[in-house]
Amino acid sequence: MREPGVKRALMRSMVLFALALPGWAALAAPNDNDSGSSAGVAEDADFAAGRKAFEAGDWQAMTGAFNKVVAKDPGNANAHNFLGYAYRKSGKLDLAFKHYEEALRIDPRHRGAHEYIGETYLLTNNLAKAEEHLKALDGICTFGCAEYSDLKKAVAEYKRNNAKS
Repeated sequence: MREPGVKRALMRSMVLFALALPGWAALAAPNDNDSGSSAGVAEDADFAAGRKAFEAGDWQAMTGAFNKVVAKDPGNANAHNFLGYAYRKSGKLDLAFKHYEEALRIDPRHRGAHEYIGETYLLTNNLAKAEEHLKALDGICTFGCAEYSDLKKAVAEYKRNNAKS
């Protein structure tokens, strides 16, 4: 009877799979798309001020802080994403697009920038461009992510609201 050997092989496979899960999760997760700091590295004071302004909904303070960050570190995709968000919330959509596009130029897999630029396209009635970013997130978020879900919901709501024509 070889059944115990099959069970043992199956158990070994399950154990190896379970041990590999944390490593796979690390590979599947993109860089921290919203923190702007790496683990173990002190956060820039201006970045911290920008995050505090974000949490308070103070878009003017947020733009001031994140403009300082990108002046020091123009390659910071997270800072550009936050700037895009602050400009969008301030109604300055041209500046929002500029910073979201820069974040995506720096990091084409930046989930937050894809979500937020998609939402901004919906504000300008450009459903096709919003759906392009939804499709990009679908490819980036292999097992789903909040950014994909949020943009998908916004696109569905946009379609519902605009189907009444």
